[in-house]
Amino acid sequence: MSTDESRFAVRAPAPGALLLCRADPDSVALAAQLLREPLLLATAGDGWSVLVPEGKPWLDGGEPVDRVLTSWAGALAVGAPWPVVALWWDAEHAGCALASGFRRTVGYAWLADGTPVGEHEDMRTLAARLGLDPVLDMEALDRLTEPDAEADALTRVGALLAVLTRAGVALPPGLAPGEPADRLRAAARTRPGVRQIDWPGWREAVRAELDVVERGPLGPYLPWTGGPVARTVALAHLAAGVPVTLWGLRRRSGGWVAAGALLLAHGALGLARTCRLPMD
Repeated sequence: MSTDESRFAVRAPAPGALLLCRADPDSVALAAQLLREPLLLATAGDGWSVLVPEGKPWLDGGEPVDRVLTSWAGALAVGAPWPVVALWWDAEHAGCALASGFRRTVGYAWLADGTPVGEHEDMRTLAARLGLDPVLDMEALDRLTEPDAEADALTRVGALLAVLTRAGVALPPGLAPGEPADRLRAAARTRPGVRQIDWPGWREAVRAELDVVERGPLGPYLPWTGGPVARTVALAHLAAGVPVTLWGLRRRSGGWVAAGALLLAHGALGLARTCRLPMD
């Protein structure tokens, strides 16, 4: 076995993943319930939170970890005013995905030996959406899209995290790329203020989320408040929710199904409330 083969055989990790949300834990907890997955939630720096999944979809269900994490990131961000960065790894590759609102999710990956697999423009989009420094940070990210015989996939993800630290990310000790799901959760449980996120049922989950969002600056424009353009927004949510849900069902992706179901719930609730409001 060659030196390179030995190095990557030793570093071949069990599948693992982290979800970084640019929001405080109180905001993230409500959205995370909608994934309908057991999660641990902890603070991850100034203005950031981290979600540590149990990992059953890829450990027991046979779904690729990258596909699951991309769909979960999209589901978390679809109705939130903050972006989500998914980090994932397995024995064959590692990568990241950025979801932000209804915009196209962008991602980048590296093979186990560190070979870049992705579009350079997606890395630039990631930097722009996160508000990273267009010179210093982008220079560091550019290096991650170039060949490097000394850097394997986990090293690449670690370098990406180093760039994100300049945006405020500070992962708790033990939450590192390459660790399996059980070790990640064990490390997260030791953190002060860590929360267990469980599925409370659709009624309670949607009720809690709507209560928080209605008090925000976009409250008057949301479909369930009966504000201006409420009916139009409600119909738009329904129109978007149907194909998203069908896509998730075809792909057997819980994340996309959750995102579609959330859109359908918002739209249906908005129409129901606007129909009960007196018309001017």
